Amino acid sequence: MSELLVEATGLHTYYGSSHILQGVGLRIGRAESIGLMGRNGMGKTTLLRTIIGLVRAREGRVLIRGRDATRAPAHRIARMGIAYVPEGRGIFPNLSVWENLVMAARAGSDGRRDWTQERVLETFPRLAERIRHAGGQLSGGEQQMLTIGRALMTNPDLLILDEATEGLAPKIAREIWGIVRAVRASGIATVIVDKNFAAVNAITDRDLILVKGEVVYEGEAADLRAKPAIHQRYLGV
Repeated sequence: MSELLVEATGLHTYYGSSHILQGVGLRIGRAESIGLMGRNGMGKTTLLRTIIGLVRAREGRVLIRGRDATRAPAHRIARMGIAYVPEGRGIFPNLSVWENLVMAARAGSDGRRDWTQERVLETFPRLAERIRHAGGQLSGGEQQMLTIGRALMTNPDLLILDEATEGLAPKIAREIWGIVRAVRASGIATVIVDKNFAAVNAITDRDLILVKGEVVYEGEAADLRAKPAIHQRYLGV
């Protein structure tokens, strides 16, 4: 594996008395793309929120480039080069597209400014057409583009996408997947959660499957494609 950006080990996370993550580990290398899979309620979002500091693990450790970030607040983890595109988008509906983008703009952890507003608007021409519109006036697909674009304005080393195509029309979902491929090709590592197994698996290097807060499968994406029985057992409806 290439240089590790994130190494999470032995994570145990609770919501109240509910034991959600049960000893989960996740390693993410530089420029690597990982699919995080599992049925609803299996702990995928909790794992992501634990890594980025929105939820605290009771046990376990999170290292970012070898530095202990287990107890670091979310804003500090974001400054370490991790961008999160949450399920539900979370844009500022009363701010314009331009304002949503500009408020997130900053250099990356190593001073890079590869993703400028101009580059984001070239990548998302729909946003360029609606640059003065309020976020709340955009369609669902356009809001998702804005959320991804805003994350890219932080010049991250790792982009985490939680249900990036949830509720979108097939045509718009295909556009989002094309953008995710472009982001990956630019050298940004990605962690992708999405119900479209085939689309995720076509992009990723490695895939993990969670069942009731435990990793039940981890392997190369090509290997998972060759094992439909595993897919059906853990992901089939």
